[in-house]
Amino acid sequence: MELPCDILIPAAIERSVNNKNANKLQCKVVVEGANGPTTFMGEEILLKRGITVVPDMLINVGGVTVSYFEWLKNLEHVAPGRLTKKYEEKKKIEMIERLGYKFPSHSPQFKKLEGAKEIDIVYSGLEEIMTVACRDHWKFAIENALNFRDACLVKAIQKIYKHYEMAGLMI
Repeated sequence: MELPCDILIPAAIERSVNNKNANKLQCKVVVEGANGPTTFMGEEILLKRGITVVPDMLINVGGVTVSYFEWLKNLEHVAPGRLTKKYEEKKKIEMIERLGYKFPSHSPQFKKLEGAKEIDIVYSGLEEIMTVACRDHWKFAIENALNFRDACLVKAIQKIYKHYEMAGLMI
């Protein structure tokens, strides 16, 4: 862990970055893989040294997001790509034909007109959600002079508060 690197990804072991080794780390960024690998004191040392810590609560949301996609798929009993695949293929073929081209169905070029596969839809949705989440939390951290972890916590509390407020519940 103490070798020079750009990004250190401690994962699966709690408290692996702590007050005993945080001063020895030679990385620019710590991206927490899972299970709370950075202690409070360890993070304080890293932040004082100018090392960015990307908290596991944000970076691990990808797995939760894909689990959510699977849950939605199971509720509907339909794969996400199944509903749009044929529609996309038909629209692409129509566009090609309007331009005056026609591919026989056995042509290798015809294969390029296929609609998105389920995995492509999952990756696309995941990329969008993760990109927006990281960008929004980073912007919030900068605008409010917070570290990345505190920004994530504050935004989470704000979302819960807003939900309760919209539901008419008082906290």
